[in-house]
Amino acid sequence: MFYSSIAKITGIALGAALVAHAAVAQDQSNTPIKIVIGFPAGGALDSMSRAMAEKLRTDLGKTVIVDNKPGAGTQIALMTVKRSPADGNTILISPAPPFVSQPLTYDKLPFDPDKDLVPVALLADTPLVATPSVNSPFSSMREYVDWIKKNPKDTGVGMVTLGGVFHFGLLQLNQQMGLNLTPVAYKGAPPMLTDEIGGVLPVGMDTVASAGELVKAGKIKYLGVPGTERSRLIPGVPTFLEQGVPGFENAASWYAAFVPAGVPKSVVSKLEKTMIDIVQDPEFAEKMVRIGLVTTGRPGAEVARLAKTQREALRPIVEKSGFRVTQ
Repeated sequence: MFYSSIAKITGIALGAALVAHAAVAQDQSNTPIKIVIGFPAGGALDSMSRAMAEKLRTDLGKTVIVDNKPGAGTQIALMTVKRSPADGNTILISPAPPFVSQPLTYDKLPFDPDKDLVPVALLADTPLVATPSVNSPFSSMREYVDWIKKNPKDTGVGMVTLGGVFHFGLLQLNQQMGLNLTPVAYKGAPPMLTDEIGGVLPVGMDTVASAGELVKAGKIKYLGVPGTERSRLIPGVPTFLEQGVPGFENAASWYAAFVPAGVPKSVVSKLEKTMIDIVQDPEFAEKMVRIGLVTTGRPGAEVARLAKTQREALRPIVEKSGFRVTQ
């Protein structure tokens, strides 16, 4: 009798627990997906994230929202995702710096780039380019280098942040070609491009996405692209290296998706497949080309490998420069 009562009580408790678990699972399945980005509304990353949210909404049958959390070199967004529940419903879409250059240039980071977030998928490359005013006396990186040797007072090179691939590429170029170019940081691409157009700044370096419309409008022109391959967006523009201008071989920029550590592997795998399928869809890829992005769609393991490879390539350059971000 005693054991029978215990069995009944245990059965009731187990049943209640299963019902509760089912309710939690149901709530979990109905929880909106949040895509967090470290930039304000507008711009290529925001546009891509919103286009992806629409596709995820359709593919997963869930509400998907984009949460803009700019500031602190995108670390506010990253920390938001790091601290979120490990259920796969909060996704960070991030550029490379928090995983490549920031670990080398910050004395202390509030996150571990290799442990606190799990890479889901490599989504897109963000092609980079150097540009001057259309009225500048040079039309290629080689011509610019020859010009700067004759005009050593105009050494400023604009970029939207210090401590990134353009900054360290410039230091490499100085070392290898005996130049004294100076990185000039701007608060965003618009003021930098305005100074280019006005002839105040000889050369600026940023994304094709930010420069493209002004090139079409005849205000600025392309000098060359960093890296080791020409960009699919502007295939007629040669690399710096093709022009005999070294130092920028490791200058690459990308966007990738991450979730907090602890998300079940099955959930990560489902997100990986879904996001790769989205960015490899021809219609989606064409939309991204129009905003200056080249979609990739590669697995999370490749994101981890790429970030570590680029970080180690930068390490000796950063260490030699002595550059540190003051906090």
